[in-house]
Amino acid sequence: MGYLLALDQGTTSSRAIIFNEHGIVQASAQYETQIYTPHSGWVEQDAQEIWASQIAVIQQALASARILAKDIKAIGLTNQRETTIVWDKRTGRPLAPAIIWQDRRATEWCNQLIQQNLNEKVQHKTGLRIDPYFSAGKLVWLLKNVAGLAELARQGYVAFGTVDSWLVWNLTQGATHIIEASNASRTMLMNLETQTWDDELLNLFNIPSSVLPKIVQSDCHIADTATGLLGANIPITGILGDQQAALFGQSCFETGMVKNTYGTGCFMLFNTGNQVQYSKNKLLSTLAWQINNQPTYALEGSVFMAGAVVQWLRDGLGIIQKSSDIEKLATKVAHTDGVILIPAFTGLGAPHWDSEARALLCGMSRGTTKEHIARAALESIAFQVSDVLTAMQSDLSHPLKELRVDGGASQNNMLMQFQADLLNVPVLRPKMLESTAWGAAAIAGLKAGVFKQLSDISSSWQLDQAFEPRMSEDQRQTHLAQWKDGLKRAKSNI
Repeated sequence: MGYLLALDQGTTSSRAIIFNEHGIVQASAQYETQIYTPHSGWVEQDAQEIWASQIAVIQQALASARILAKDIKAIGLTNQRETTIVWDKRTGRPLAPAIIWQDRRATEWCNQLIQQNLNEKVQHKTGLRIDPYFSAGKLVWLLKNVAGLAELARQGYVAFGTVDSWLVWNLTQGATHIIEASNASRTMLMNLETQTWDDELLNLFNIPSSVLPKIVQSDCHIADTATGLLGANIPITGILGDQQAALFGQSCFETGMVKNTYGTGCFMLFNTGNQVQYSKNKLLSTLAWQINNQPTYALEGSVFMAGAVVQWLRDGLGIIQKSSDIEKLATKVAHTDGVILIPAFTGLGAPHWDSEARALLCGMSRGTTKEHIARAALESIAFQVSDVLTAMQSDLSHPLKELRVDGGASQNNMLMQFQADLLNVPVLRPKMLESTAWGAAAIAGLKAGVFKQLSDISSSWQLDQAFEPRMSEDQRQTHLAQWKDGLKRAKSNI
């Protein structure tokens, strides 16, 4: 039996999961990582901690599975995207904290670009909207604000990368400086159609090309782990950004297939095949993966507050003691009795992109209870996903047939049923909710020869439960009208 090791480096933790060839988890280990917010809008991590926690969980998972490093056929890696790290090529030491994808410190720089009417140019080249979310603004900020960094970069001593770059550098003890193509597509520096760094944007942003890693395809024998690190030289043969890995792990290989991950936020990806689809509805065009030198693209919509809404009920209001309590509370009432929650705690993401919008709880009466508020909170997640999907349907000619779901909140049956009702399509929840880690393992296994073709991976996808729509069209439209009314009130332009 050959095993595949998935490294899943996320925003709040580093994980290592060992799968067998049938996609069954053999062992896993997890280590929570610290997030720092030194100023309003700043979100940082210690890059050294990211690496130390990741190597620690690899060793824990191997020990837990009672196997040796030589029993691992290949390593697949998936990571939080857009997070930006700079380090010294000579010593491998970080030159600044890792700036996390949620960080907003590049807002002023982005606004200057927008005022110069560069949004259309940037979107056409990269598929992305000008936003502090992406790596380019974070790197520009570092070069301008970290003492001596720009001079070190001019001398050729600075390495820039996303989290995949940083982990591979350390796994190979400085021998390999790369970035995988789906991660590169989130930097706002890669030309989406050629999958190469865009010289015009680099000049425009004043970023020296010497800092950039080499772009590699998603399934490729990148390198072996360094001698002495793990007890054997394990080939690293697959990397995907976390949301692309979930799309791959859900076996959404055909044009028109969609997955939605219900985590802290929600990320919906729609496979658009080998053509870039530019959105007219404020969605992002992104690279899903590049396999055998063939690109597959996706449209992406991001919702900022999903599971985070439940955390707010728990930590902010004290309505529930633990997140899993919400379903029991919400199902004590048949409906919200007109209560609507617009969870714009950090503004609104796709397709609204209103960073100044603020959260709103409306439609309450003296009869409103915590049960109504809990139900409204869960329904708000489904409403936001519905907005993203409606925007996608407007951009594309492919009608949605089904939605595949994963992530923690996809275990909530009430939420999944309401989602199916709102979208009027079946919502399919697989038995294995570890779609992100499995996607990384599967793409690595494809290159390593564990799988011969994509259909071998598809056969591992097994249905846990299908949620069929049950709501009448009149009810659906009433719900959507109430939601749209709440949105109008919460948006900043009223």
